[in-house]
Amino acid sequence: MRFTVDRLDHAVLTVRDLEVSSSWYQRVLGMEREEYGRNNRTALKFGGQKLNLRPEGAEGWETSRNPLPGTADLCFITAVESENVIEHLGKCGVVVTEGPVARLGALGPVTSVYCNDPDGNLIEIASYQG
Repeated sequence: MRFTVDRLDHAVLTVRDLEVSSSWYQRVLGMEREEYGRNNRTALKFGGQKLNLRPEGAEGWETSRNPLPGTADLCFITAVESENVIEHLGKCGVVVTEGPVARLGALGPVTSVYCNDPDGNLIEIASYQG
């Protein structure tokens, strides 16, 4: 038997301000906030995945060697066309840094729009064509 993984379950983002980041992901990307586990940790749920938000300097987390805010590049898939993504981001006061541009996602060609979250993480919002 060959070992393989099936999917990504969750990712952890280190954030400067838990409330600011949580609010941004809820307002801009429509994620649902959830408190869980010991010390009321914060997760943002979407589809079958979630982002756990780790406050910078928080104790008691198993984490990377250098957990710093603003060091992630994340791509989220939407069914919304890129023109509507750009319009939505504008209404949220979020600056589009690039897009729409053609890229290649895990399942094939996508059209992507890029912006940054409050910590400076690069956020790609992509939609599959046809």
